[in-house]
Amino acid sequence: MTSETTPTTPKKQENVLLSLGLNIILPALILSKLSSEDRLGPFWGLIVALAFPIAYFIYDFFARRKYNFFSIVGFISILLTGGLGLMKMGILWFAIKEAAIPAIFGVAVLASLKTKTPLVRLMFFNPSVFDVPKVEGLLREKNRLEDFEKLLRSGTWILAGSFFLSAVLNFFLARYILVSEPGTSAFTEELGKLMWWSWPVIVLPCMGVMIYALIKMVRGLKALTGLSMEEMMNEEHTRKAAPKSS
Repeated sequence: MTSETTPTTPKKQENVLLSLGLNIILPALILSKLSSEDRLGPFWGLIVALAFPIAYFIYDFFARRKYNFFSIVGFISILLTGGLGLMKMGILWFAIKEAAIPAIFGVAVLASLKTKTPLVRLMFFNPSVFDVPKVEGLLREKNRLEDFEKLLRSGTWILAGSFFLSAVLNFFLARYILVSEPGTSAFTEELGKLMWWSWPVIVLPCMGVMIYALIKMVRGLKALTGLSMEEMMNEEHTRKAAPKSS
């Protein structure tokens, strides 16, 4: 009696550069360079800028069957920025909007602690990297599951803190860059400039804190289980990471 194993099709990986280009860079260029009255104008500039994250979201969903995070955030950010510009709202509202997006993420991270799957667990302790059944089995065997939950809570607060830091930085960045009257071409160009700078302000601090949280998580797991990083990793991930012999 022979057993047949059905080969699994590897999941298609997202092209990060293409995602950043269509969700962030191109919309920012359109808002800053093509939204003046002698070109597309504020309304059509907003419509064209929104078209790129929408199109990429649809393409990526059918290609990978996943909701694209960058497309959703890019769409909401562009819609709010352009919408506030069309309504000629005061500069303070733009600063609040820039702070609100990362602040909402921070609240969502904290709120996920009340669910069965905290976001920090999905990000740092997922089956694509870690051998979750093996690690959890050893934690249960050593009676350290409660300590592991404390480790997850600590990582959650660190991750949420990075978003709250970005919210504060974004607020003051908007107050610094936006100086012209809303509705003018100069103000539209400043919005594009703000989009350029707001993403590094969000991404760079968050990436640094995420790396710190990941290191803290791995060190904590090592201490709790007694396993090395290689022993905790998913076997398929380990094979992919291993250098190929000639």
